[in-house]
Amino acid sequence: MPYLDRLQRWADDRPDETAVVVAGEHLSWSGLRDAAAALVPAAPAITVLSEQNSTRFAVAFAAAIAGERQCAVLDPAWPQQLQDGITARIAGTETGPAHALPGLGTELVDGPPDTSFLIGLTSGTTSVPKAFTRSRRSWQESFEASIEFFGLTQDDKSLAPGPLAASLNLYALAECLYAGAEFHSLDHFDVGAAHAAVSHDGITRLVLVPTMLRLLSERGLAGGVDASGIRSIICAGSKLDARTLEAARRWAPNATIFEYYGASELSFVSGAGLRPGEPVEPGGTGIGKPFPGVAIRILDDGGADLPDGSDGNICVRSGMVSNGYLWGDDGQALRCFDGWYTVGDQGYLSGGTLHMLGRRSDMIITAGTNVYPHEVEMALASVPGVAAAVAAGMVDDLRGQRVVAGVVPSHGAVTATQLRSGIDDVLARNKRPLEYFVLTELPLTDRGKISRQLLLDWVARNDPRIRRLG
Repeated sequence: MPYLDRLQRWADDRPDETAVVVAGEHLSWSGLRDAAAALVPAAPAITVLSEQNSTRFAVAFAAAIAGERQCAVLDPAWPQQLQDGITARIAGTETGPAHALPGLGTELVDGPPDTSFLIGLTSGTTSVPKAFTRSRRSWQESFEASIEFFGLTQDDKSLAPGPLAASLNLYALAECLYAGAEFHSLDHFDVGAAHAAVSHDGITRLVLVPTMLRLLSERGLAGGVDASGIRSIICAGSKLDARTLEAARRWAPNATIFEYYGASELSFVSGAGLRPGEPVEPGGTGIGKPFPGVAIRILDDGGADLPDGSDGNICVRSGMVSNGYLWGDDGQALRCFDGWYTVGDQGYLSGGTLHMLGRRSDMIITAGTNVYPHEVEMALASVPGVAAAVAAGMVDDLRGQRVVAGVVPSHGAVTATQLRSGIDDVLARNKRPLEYFVLTELPLTDRGKISRQLLLDWVARNDPRIRRLG
């Protein structure tokens, strides 16, 4: 199961209470159950769901995973040609709609735990995302772990203001339905609408990415939006920078702010909660302890254990790992060492805490030293006056590569001297940037991810968005 048996239970016990709210439209537990049940008889073996945020999304997704059905959730913002190509690939798989599954049924019930229910899509090295499958049991175990770790209760009202097609928000919806907690979203991300939900709907819990948290916090502080009722903030996508964390703690003073490391293929790996008033480790790469039910080891490329403090492949063993890929597997995206899985992220363990360094492909080798851009960026983000930072390795005849960094100031001007002195106690000398640049904006891909190569391109062509600091 993922959650349909729980949905039936809440609909029986609390039929008229609110289950889902999207853009002000309310759907009760019984209303959600009945609307989804009505769609089940006509639901195919695999549903390709591409829809904007709405209560209809919640209904359609519940129906699409009933019995032994599967659902592939596509981002409706993707080009139609890409969506059509993915749909055609799904139809051509051996479990596609042309091959009817034996246990479809016509009722809103969960299928066997070991059967697949979700076809997930993740960014890859090509324009077509990789596709993986996940079992019902893996999500049930994920629910149990995340509910325990984040402290989700039936009294919570969770707001996930991002697109439900994104895995973070889709999981938050399903997790709330499993836990019997009220779930809120918006038809599209809007700061004013999110603030209105916080102020008037009694939101106690936020699930979002760092950029959204910064906007809500800074504008909430400026506009006097009361967020004292928020008890927890769950942030994913990247580690929080100092400016965002400071603003969030001021805006939502009673909230525990959770950060975690995970991957679409692995689910949750590790995490930490920063409680109100708790001191912050400046420039740290630590991303907490293992999640409940997760074991972590750091292994080399041959699968051998590495000692505490040595960096290597972050490998996990848990019941939350996905089944593997339908397509797009290059043999490196998800590797297994005797039951220990990795997506190639590099890190190390120290005193039981996982430290995240980044992908091996991003590593800078300068004068024989391995430098991960992520640790440089986190160090720079802790410097007062820096809103965000990006680091990369530039070709250097003497060193092989030299570390360079660009920063977006939070306010006013920032100097190279400030940056150098600000990371003196945070970053080892041989990992510090040799050149600094001020950026008017971060170099981002069309999917909104930081592009270190784009930073180097801007430097090479003297792009107007970048200025070298003396």
